[in-house]
Amino acid sequence: MQTSKLFLCLILAATSPGASAQTSPPADAMKLLEYDKSKPLEIQEEKTYERAGGVKVIELTYASPVQGLVPALLVVPPGRGPFAGVVFGHWGGGVKTEFLPEAELYAQAGAVSILIDYPWVRPAPWYRSVQNMERPEEDLATFAQAVVDLRRAFDLLFARPDVDPKRTAYVGHSYGAQWGAILSAVDRRMKATVLVGGTPGLAAIWIENDNPALQQFKQGIGQQKLERYIEVNSPLDAIHFVGRAAPIPLLFQFARFEQFFKEPAMRRYFEAASQPKEIRWYDTGHDLNDVQCLLDRGAFLEKQIGLRPIAPILSKKF
Repeated sequence: MQTSKLFLCLILAATSPGASAQTSPPADAMKLLEYDKSKPLEIQEEKTYERAGGVKVIELTYASPVQGLVPALLVVPPGRGPFAGVVFGHWGGGVKTEFLPEAELYAQAGAVSILIDYPWVRPAPWYRSVQNMERPEEDLATFAQAVVDLRRAFDLLFARPDVDPKRTAYVGHSYGAQWGAILSAVDRRMKATVLVGGTPGLAAIWIENDNPALQQFKQGIGQQKLERYIEVNSPLDAIHFVGRAAPIPLLFQFARFEQFFKEPAMRRYFEAASQPKEIRWYDTGHDLNDVQCLLDRGAFLEKQIGLRPIAPILSKKF
């Protein structure tokens, strides 16, 4: 992996504070996450795909309260509902299709899901770049937009008559786990949250990680510039928010062979979280593509939002 590509994956994996981090959301961060809920969603459906079991996958866009349009996939079960609802957040280096197979599985188990692209993987003219080490304030604004657009995804689900607003959840991986902590503290419409492969934030990667390629890249950036970048983006550190999720149940899923951050950071993240919470560890890497990881998520959502068991559905695929 080239150093620049490694940097992109790492910086989008999550953002985090150092050991002396606060555990309350800074006021400036709360302002960044506000939006006008009265604005119309302006949903535009583009293509519909038929999947196994009568499931439909709909390509659509909706209006971002910040700027431009949000490309998304809506995955809908057959029937009239009412169904559970799930919002998915992909990892920083990925796109909305990361969770598509899982969303189709959940549709067969009785859930409508929405999966969005973050601003830095959208087509022009809605694209917004990240990894602006010279202009960290721009990245902070872009990260905040990603969270606001996920909040808007909940608006879209709640506007559907086939979704039960009392049975909604959020599932996020890596960078998506970062935003899941924030959403659980500031939005609070979900009844359960799954944080997959998350970390307290940037310092866990930039300061605590001893990856040789990362160390070399840090030398090229310069210590002062790096510290400035972390300082500017720290208002959205997950650890500021994860302690305020209660009473929303949290499921943390971590990799024992995580390559982007170390176990103490993961444990620090979990320990900072409010109750009720659960933690699971898997013998895999950052992708957390272990089948047991999927089954544990499904069991958690079965309990929290009334999904039907996914194990029998999954067994029919193999």
